[in-house]
Amino acid sequence: MGTFTRSLFGLIVGAGSLGALLFAGGQIYHAVQDSAATQTEVRRPKERIFAVNVGTLQAETITPVITSYGKLYSWRTLELRSSVAGSVVELADSFRDGGEVSKGDVLFRVNPARLETSVALASSDLDETVAGLAEAKAAVELAKLEVTAATTQLKVRQLALARQEELRDRGVGTAELVESAALALSSAEQALLSRRQVQAQNEARVAQSEIAVDRRKIALDEARRTLAEATVVAPFAGVMSGVSAVRGGLVSMNEKLGELIDPTAMEVAFRVTNTQFARLLNNEGKLRKAEVTLLLQHGRTRTEAKAKVERAGAEVGEGQVGRLVYARLVDPDLTLLRPGDFVTVEIPERPLSDVARIPGTAASADGRILVIGTGDRLEEVQVKMLRQQGDDLIVGAAPFGRQYVLARAQQLGPGIQVEPVSPQPEGAAAPAEPAAPETIMLDEERRARLIAFVEASENMQAASKEKVLGELAKPEVLLEIVERFEAKMEQ
Repeated sequence: MGTFTRSLFGLIVGAGSLGALLFAGGQIYHAVQDSAATQTEVRRPKERIFAVNVGTLQAETITPVITSYGKLYSWRTLELRSSVAGSVVELADSFRDGGEVSKGDVLFRVNPARLETSVALASSDLDETVAGLAEAKAAVELAKLEVTAATTQLKVRQLALARQEELRDRGVGTAELVESAALALSSAEQALLSRRQVQAQNEARVAQSEIAVDRRKIALDEARRTLAEATVVAPFAGVMSGVSAVRGGLVSMNEKLGELIDPTAMEVAFRVTNTQFARLLNNEGKLRKAEVTLLLQHGRTRTEAKAKVERAGAEVGEGQVGRLVYARLVDPDLTLLRPGDFVTVEIPERPLSDVARIPGTAASADGRILVIGTGDRLEEVQVKMLRQQGDDLIVGAAPFGRQYVLARAQQLGPGIQVEPVSPQPEGAAAPAEPAAPETIMLDEERRARLIAFVEASENMQAASKEKVLGELAKPEVLLEIVERFEAKMEQ
């Protein structure tokens, strides 16, 4: 092959190589431009739309309920004490903790021997005093007869003196006879005075004897009462508690032997705040006789009972606040309720009209809620919080008829566009399974940039970094993660 031929062949090969090189460069340039356009399109920030559960503000009349906690008491509780000292000779079989007794049952008896002796002595003293009174009355009668006789004798002496004076005036009698008659009359007057004094003394003795008889009767009644108090009977039907007596044991006077509790006379005492107490008053400022509900938990069983508000405490106890209110139970179930039980008390207030009930998560601490506005964008509205009922709120001055967000979230606020999701009505079919989260295939260059950004971040915790790097290592990565970190890379 000649020199010219070889040169021509080399020129052709060189031109072909140059053309191939230029074509490859053009392809690379177009690929880079397409990649940059794709990345620019992906990194363009998009407005995010949040799905939120919504409800409708409905105006209604609601009766708020005050919840408190109280303790059951029996307003008829009797302390059983011994009025006399001695040994217990009789004790009822039911005289023990939890024992049920009926009205009139003999509960216990203290040895009555000494008391019976006291009754016998008091009775004997009374008989003796009655005999003394009879003797005194007889002496009075005798004294009266002696006074009558002395009076008659005085009259005879008066007539004798008058006759002797007449005889003296006629000259028949002598002065000595008149003087003797006058002396006899003086003696008769003195005797009458003495008899009347004896009568007065006997009458005074009768009065003293009558007083002594009354005192002996009182002593006898006291001895009989003390004897009767040695035997204690149940004044009403009830249940025994705090029993400390035993048969044959010695008891002292006024020693407490137990308590008798009437379980049918139960009431609940519960405390409310001053504000809640004001809500229990009527228009006249008096406590309403409202019917309350008592809840008692027995394991998994919940017992309900009814009671009626009866009165409020007379004073606030030391170290206490609010008001103490008492409610009397209506037909309590004695098999489930006992004095000393702690119960939950629910007291209805007066109804509130033109209000709405919303979840507590729908409002902020100062009563602001998010409502759905034009274009499904959120608006913030101020409502008046009236009551808190468990996890719900009763609010007034609300935009009734509008939809509101059931649960506020940190990412929600005025102007945010949302997708309202109404709650499923009762009996509706269950919602479909949620769609799988959207993922994206990453090229190696894009993946490397994201991994480098995460590894260089100083604000992320080690555990979070490890979790995100694990997601970025997967063939398909969640689109939410990619968009979030690429948006941070552009900041």
